[in-house]
Amino acid sequence: MPGQYRWSIDRVGEELTELKELGITSILLFGIPAHKDPVGSGAYADNGIVQEAIRYIKKNFPEFLIVTDVCMCEYTDHGHCGILDRDGCVINDETLLYLGKIAVSYAKSGVDMVAPSAMMDGEILAIRKALDETGFKDLPIMGYSAKYASSYYGPFR
Repeated sequence: MPGQYRWSIDRVGEELTELKELGITSILLFGIPAHKDPVGSGAYADNGIVQEAIRYIKKNFPEFLIVTDVCMCEYTDHGHCGILDRDGCVINDETLLYLGKIAVSYAKSGVDMVAPSAMMDGEILAIRKALDETGFKDLPIMGYSAKYASSYYGPFR
């Protein structure tokens, strides 16, 4: 997409410094893993790209509010937002478990808010339940309608 860039962790500090100078201290992270697989394991890996980015930013730019996209499409080798059955159809309920794992992984890394976009039936409830059960009862979940209508999501519309 024109005007959109991918930032590796070793270079993201340059961008964050510029954003800070402009008075922008809220960001939304999307991850692109080095490896993709059918279950999007990079999305919930402790050493995943987003998890590492969160820790780096919190350590070096603690004034930033970090929001993370919660989806699987960028992590799966098939590009769908969830787990597929043998016929290539998304399995909604199984996917909900993975979305919960992703949100919890981001929470453990220090994210300030999660923003689901997988559009699975019941995803907000599943994510809230997973966060609550792991001690993240106060971690906010941004509704997709708010994210989609915001400047955070402009490049993807």
